[in-house]
Amino acid sequence: MKPLVICTTLLVEKSPQALPLGAACIASAIKQSELSRELCDVKLTAFSMEDQDCSAASIFRKLIEEKPQIVCFSVFVWNRLLLEEVSQKLREKGIITIAGGPEITAHPEVFTAFDYTVSGEGEIKVPALVAKLLSGTEDNTKPAKDGHHQIEKECQLANAQIDLASLSSPYLDGTIDPAEYGGALWELARGCPFKCSYCYESKGSKTVRLFPMERIRAELELFAAKKIPQVFVLDPTYNANKERALQILRLMAQKTPDTFYYFEARAEFITPELARAFTKIPCAVQIGLQSANPDVLALVHRPFNKKNFTKNIAILNREGVIFGFDLIYGLPGETLRGFKDGIDFAISLYPNNLELFCLSVLPGTDLFDRASDLHLTFEPQPPYHIIHTDLFSKDDISRAASLSAACDLFYNQGRAVPWFNTICHAAKIRPSQFFSQFADHLNACKAGGTGNGHLPNLTNLQHPQIEKLQLDFIKKLFDRTGQQRLFSAAKDLISLNGALARTQESGKSEKVSLSYNAEYLFSEYASDLRFFCQNVRPSPCKIQTFMNGHISDFRIVK
Repeated sequence: MKPLVICTTLLVEKSPQALPLGAACIASAIKQSELSRELCDVKLTAFSMEDQDCSAASIFRKLIEEKPQIVCFSVFVWNRLLLEEVSQKLREKGIITIAGGPEITAHPEVFTAFDYTVSGEGEIKVPALVAKLLSGTEDNTKPAKDGHHQIEKECQLANAQIDLASLSSPYLDGTIDPAEYGGALWELARGCPFKCSYCYESKGSKTVRLFPMERIRAELELFAAKKIPQVFVLDPTYNANKERALQILRLMAQKTPDTFYYFEARAEFITPELARAFTKIPCAVQIGLQSANPDVLALVHRPFNKKNFTKNIAILNREGVIFGFDLIYGLPGETLRGFKDGIDFAISLYPNNLELFCLSVLPGTDLFDRASDLHLTFEPQPPYHIIHTDLFSKDDISRAASLSAACDLFYNQGRAVPWFNTICHAAKIRPSQFFSQFADHLNACKAGGTGNGHLPNLTNLQHPQIEKLQLDFIKKLFDRTGQQRLFSAAKDLISLNGALARTQESGKSEKVSLSYNAEYLFSEYASDLRFFCQNVRPSPCKIQTFMNGHISDFRIVK
């Protein structure tokens, strides 16, 4: 029996977004390499934080039952501490451990819980190391005082770049089955042409390497054969190469017309032609705004032209592309007020979702190296969240976190994009103020204060429950601002759009009773609730939602 090499990682969850692609790539490389493929059997084993027991002891027991000789870990910010504990237990049993990942690439010398660390891309270095260890040949390693080894010479190729055309696909060779995860993470390129200070690419070469079209075409055919419902595209600047982006979009439309794709894109590269191409497939495009302040973004080496950004996002809206934004709080030079301004700017552009993240000062990034000069105080352990800056106090960070939670619940999970700006305009309130007051409302409900005191558990809420929270809060908001007469129309607008959104997701029909004619609610007049209520008389009706092809629709039934 050949020695067993296990490639493993700990996922945040078992989902298409958390598929163990890194570990699968290493397993595939070991199976393909002429150096290692005849020497061992290889197994991919992934664990999830959603597992009933994802403790270090439990993971250790499951790994040891397989009787491996070598275990290769894919280490990330969220799993580092637990996997270090697992490795220590395995080493006590004489099992060799190898680790790689972004943090290890940055500071391999601090990862002493593993026998070996591999910097950079591992598809060549790990098979070479495995072959040396299993064959008993000179392994070109230098033991540290604690028994930890750092790979030197030909194995320590931290800056060497692999020819991506030489790599095997873990999907095509059967190392991992995307159907088991309900979708796929799909690598189209490695590298980034930008050097944003908070990103691991901040010390990169600003080069982008592309996987060959032959592999992309074959993987698409596999996704089609397996009827993969969703794919998350791993290319941080998908639209930087316009012609290639268009070519791949055409392939997606041809081979996987029913698969939903998630892209990351740069606003400065959006063109009408690209926007129209995005509408030919089911997809969503996520765009990193990060801040609306050019001076803040300049501190993290991120170019930003607000006028051009706004113009290009208007192209997405005009063509009907689903898109969202990312914002980061705690950036150097940013204030809480500036972060709120970013929220207001982002919402004004009608994103389908707005993700608000706490800054992580990741080891190995330019931001980490400049943290002292930029007055950044952050957690010394993963996830390295910012604690405070000279302009963003600890209390400000806490407040921003509340805004993030409120925005996610009300706007993202609440599917509020069709009507949110209408409500804010009617209440004469900025989006950031709205989210702040909603956060206060939730806290009051939890405490049994000014809220109704009957707040449900806010985790895993279904959309009808969120819609009830939305309506309860908006009624109180309108009562407080003397806009009670607008609530009936607002309720209709929210209920009708909510039913359509749920039908779009589930395909199931719903019936909704309305105070106003549904056709009027979709007229341009409804964008101004004051004007609407002054000029449109109530006309009660019932509507029924249904699927009209790929789009949800409604008919008036009474």
